[in-house]
Amino acid sequence: MSTSTDRRLGRRAQAFPGRSCAGRHDRPLRGCLAAMTAFGACTASWATVVRPRGRPLPDRPQPWDVLLTSVATFRLSRLISKASVTSPLRAPFTTYVGPQGPAELHEEARPETGRDTVGELMTCPFCMSVWVASALTAGQLLWPRATRVAMGAATALAGADALQPAYGALVSRATDD
Repeated sequence: MSTSTDRRLGRRAQAFPGRSCAGRHDRPLRGCLAAMTAFGACTASWATVVRPRGRPLPDRPQPWDVLLTSVATFRLSRLISKASVTSPLRAPFTTYVGPQGPAELHEEARPETGRDTVGELMTCPFCMSVWVASALTAGQLLWPRATRVAMGAATALAGADALQPAYGALVSRATDD
């Protein structure tokens, strides 16, 4: 990039209103802008890698792939953002609040600048699902067989998670009788 372009971008970044747009709410708008930029860069990167491979994109996704991707995205997003076993990944960006459901934690984003946006992303399964779905889509285009196997495992884990409380309820009902 040219120096004049660098200066123009720098002026625009300084002029970005940041938190003032949020009114009385403390919203990390600059961090959200950075996260959106990172997401766009990741998406553009994998799209750049997919294109030269010459594989044609499907006209439409197969229903089975959509279902598999949906369930795998759900499970992986919760695993990353809520599971107690993955809390060391979130620890630099979050503060522990307490337990939240079976094998899940309630954590909040650290208020420090730069960590608040990452903390929000890391503790929000809805936010994380955008990144996970994008990664799984890239995987399906770059390594379809391996990605389907991994998604199948995540989907099986989601099924097992659903069966755990059902089994507990059956055992409880059997011991109550």
